[in-house]
Parts: sequence; C-alpha cells; structure tokens
Amino acid sequence: MPHLTISPREAQQLVLSSQLLTHAATGQDTVADTLKLIEHLGYIQIDTISVIERAHHHTLWTRNPAYQAPQLEQLLEQKQIFEYWSHAAAYLPMCDYRFSLWRKQAFVSGQLDHWYERDTKLINEVLARLRAEGPLMAKDFDHSEKVSDWQSKPSKRALEYLFMQGDLMIPYRKNFHKVYDLTERVLPAAIDTRPPSEQEYLDYLILHYLRAQGLAQETDFGHLIKGIKPKLKLALKRLVAEGQVLELSMNEHTWFSLPDKIQLLNQTPNPSTQLKILSPFDNLVIQRERLRRLFAFDYQIECYLPEAKRKYGYFVLPILWKGELVARLDCKAERKEGSLILKQIWMETKLKQQDEFWEDLSKELTRFAEFNRCERIISY
Repeated sequence: MPHLTISPREAQQLVLSSQLLTHAATGQDTVADTLKLIEHLGYIQIDTISVIERAHHHTLWTRNPAYQAPQLEQLLEQKQIFEYWSHAAAYLPMCDYRFSLWRKQAFVSGQLDHWYERDTKLINEVLARLRAEGPLMAKDFDHSEKVSDWQSKPSKRALEYLFMQGDLMIPYRKNFHKVYDLTERVLPAAIDTRPPSEQEYLDYLILHYLRAQGLAQETDFGHLIKGIKPKLKLALKRLVAEGQVLELSMNEHTWFSLPDKIQLLNQTPNPSTQLKILSPFDNLVIQRERLRRLFAFDYQIECYLPEAKRKYGYFVLPILWKGELVARLDCKAERKEGSLILKQIWMETKLKQQDEFWEDLSKELTRFAEFNRCERIISY
C-alpha cells in the first residue's frame, strides 16, 4: 500500500516544478541552455500549425523567455538533437537515440504496422538517389507522380517508410520541409547505437517520464505506444520494489513519483513566473485525461474539429496562473500587420482574483506578442 499521502495542491506543485514551470527564468539564451531543457523534458513536439509561433518554439520559450528560435536548427546541425516519433513527431535529445531503436526495430520486424504499404522497387530507387546525391526533400523526386488530393505522393511515402524504420534521418529542414539523408551520414560517430533490452526500454519509459512530469498513474506511462501497457505494469511493480520509484496516495488513488522529487513539494513558485500562456502541445497539457485528473481542467484542441462543433475556438491556449489552469485564450498572430489578435478569453469558475489575474495577463501578453513578432495587441 502507498505509505505517503499528498494533497492535490502538492501534486500540482510537484508536476509544475518537474515541468520547469515554476522556476525563475535563467535569462540565458545559449544553445546549451536549450539543449538542457530538451534533455530534461525528453521531447519537444513539432507543430505544423502557425496560427501563433509553432509549438516547438512556444514550449521552450514558455520555460525560458530568452530562448531564440534558431537554436533548434543549430542543435540539429550540431547533431545534439534529432527528429523522430515520440507520441507524435518530435525533437528528441541525441543522448537518448538508442531508445528510439525500439520503435524502429518494431517496424522492421512487423510488430508495428507502417502507415504505408511497402513498395520495394521505389524504396530501392529512393535509397540509390540519396546515396548518389546526398540529402534530398520529397519535392526533389518525380513531380509527375499522380495521387488523390488526400494522399501523399509515392516517393514521400517511401521516404517516410524508411524514416520510421530508421534507415533515414532528417538532418535539417528547409522552410519547414523535411530533408532526408542516410542515417549513417547523420548520426555522430560516437553515438551509442546498441538497441536497448526490453527491461532497459521499459525502465527508460517510466523513469524518464517521472523525471520530466514528476507524478503519474499507471495508465499515464507509454502514452500512445501500442501493446506495451502490460509490460509497463510489471516493470513499474519491479521498480517500486527496488525503491527506484515511490508509491503515493492522492484522493485514495495510487500515483507514482521518484524519491528525489518529493523534496520539490516545499519549493515556492517564483511570483514573477506564475502566469504562463501555454501551447496546446505543451508537455504539461498533451495528455488531456491526465490534465483533467490533476488540474480539473477539461481541455481539447479544436482545430481538428469542424467549426460548427467547436466550443471555444480554432487554436485555444491554456493559461497557467498561480499553479492552476484558470483560463483559455483564442488568439492569432497576424505577422505581416505586426498584430496579435485576441479573439476571446474564457475564465474558469475557480478564478477568483480577477483584477490581479488581468494585471498579470496584460504583462504576459506584451511579452507573448513580442515572441510572436508582433508590435501591437488588438482585442475583438
């Protein structure tokens, strides 16, 4: 049975501290600082939507307002991070490269199904061109390929097939378009390429998750990884028995954390960093059911819904204030006009100190507009 009980407020504090959302910003804008953030968080989700600054930049800026967007490109070029699939497309720390091999080998062995059918002839042609010509984009292949409006071209499908099973990597992007190259030409010479054992991989999923998120229930581990939950359950039980993972009780439910995380419970958030405008793909909010359990915040990104079915708006941003998710903001950056358009804001019923909230939000919106390369804020 769990031998330590924590309150919901302590749980929230533990999670936010682990997510580096209560720490005072360092003010450092070096590439090394950005790498440390990515290594701690474990991944940064890549976002193609540009209503505001894309999520991979937004997530890092939220934790360090001195962050500069070109730093991600620099880290890719320096081979300190790499692009692959986490629960979605993401930038991952190169030091964790070997743990991406589990998914890649699962595609090769057939344990995981590729999104596309294998076209051996086309795959061999794609590989031959890459070997002969060096890095290429999908558009560098045959423009005469005919497809339906909703389909990817065959060469694009072959590139993604090879990318997902590890034959190709993405050394950089051009205007946000993927550039593919052979993995052996992208990987640093000294990188560890030993596939992890099953126990190593399971331990990695659990321990790295708790390091970045602070607290979890059994169902939270292995987010969107097919068929792994039963093995994670056994691994979690073993790690608890070994003392590597601590079992806790909150609201009569079992949660898990790391022993050294408990010391974070008594740390007080810095008032100057209490209000955060979060990305819909921020690491804190991406698991929507977990978010509801921890913060009583029912959130869904609605850009994938038909307009008639949206309750709030196309790209609504959660707002974190004084350790709670208290509001959501629908906005858009009109960069050509230099305007951040505030369409609407909704406040949760639990938000009581509205005057103080609006004062803090006004200050943060000024910084947020600057981050989005906007000179003015316009409210509807």
